[in-house]
Amino acid sequence: MDLILTNGMNLVYAVATLALIALGLAVVFGLLGVMNMAHGEFVMLGAFSVYVTQQAGLPMLAAIPLAIAVCAIVGYLVEWSIVRHLYSRPFDTLLATWGLSILMRKLVEAGFGRDYKSIDQVLPGTVDVFGIAYPSYRLLLLAVIAIFFGLLFAWYRRSNTGARIKAMVSNPQLAAAVGIDTARLARMTFVFGVCTAGLAGVALAPLVRVEPYMGIDYLLSSFFILVVGGLGSLEGLLIGSSVIGGTDTVISTLFAKTSGYMAVLLISILFLWLRPDGLFSRR
Repeated sequence: MDLILTNGMNLVYAVATLALIALGLAVVFGLLGVMNMAHGEFVMLGAFSVYVTQQAGLPMLAAIPLAIAVCAIVGYLVEWSIVRHLYSRPFDTLLATWGLSILMRKLVEAGFGRDYKSIDQVLPGTVDVFGIAYPSYRLLLLAVIAIFFGLLFAWYRRSNTGARIKAMVSNPQLAAAVGIDTARLARMTFVFGVCTAGLAGVALAPLVRVEPYMGIDYLLSSFFILVVGGLGSLEGLLIGSSVIGGTDTVISTLFAKTSGYMAVLLISILFLWLRPDGLFSRR
């Protein structure tokens, strides 16, 4: 029974963290139609923000404003200099951001080296949950992610900015005609997407390997989630995270990590073939 509960908690944790990681790509790709191949590198920037604050002797919470500032500045410059010229050319945005991802990895590698960085554990120890001992930091992450998604869902559904984003996505020409600054709104949406990726990196840094090439795996996982869940909805993001995270966790537990990855890849291929719009789509 304890093993079932532990695996169940691990499954919930995997789904929640995958949803957090994929949120930024879902925003940028789902709402703006930009396949940001540098998404994983923004996660990496968030994780390195934790390393920098730790080396400076500051608490982990200091990494949050640092990651937001770094990702916002880089994201703004990327959108202004590259992405805004390519909104109607999705394949070109893929190539441009792929080149950007290589540049970002090499710059971080030049500044910090390619070796793994050691991040101090936050909230070490365990908490008793339904009779099993579960890591305290993972439980904190689950609570924070649940609150964050709840607030984001309410804000997107009820705020004026959320309504403007929906109008821009549905009909950008009409939105511009009624006075919505679609260029500025698109830029802020892009910046928000990359900042959420940075925050995901901050949250996961104590639990994962931190090195310049860590973002590649997160990009692939995020892409698989969007393939299954569809674009343009939080529901699709959560369903896609559940399918991908659940499959990977269960298969990896029963067999091996490689088997879990192969199962996820097979599911993604089947969805691309049989249901290319995913389970949920704004279209």
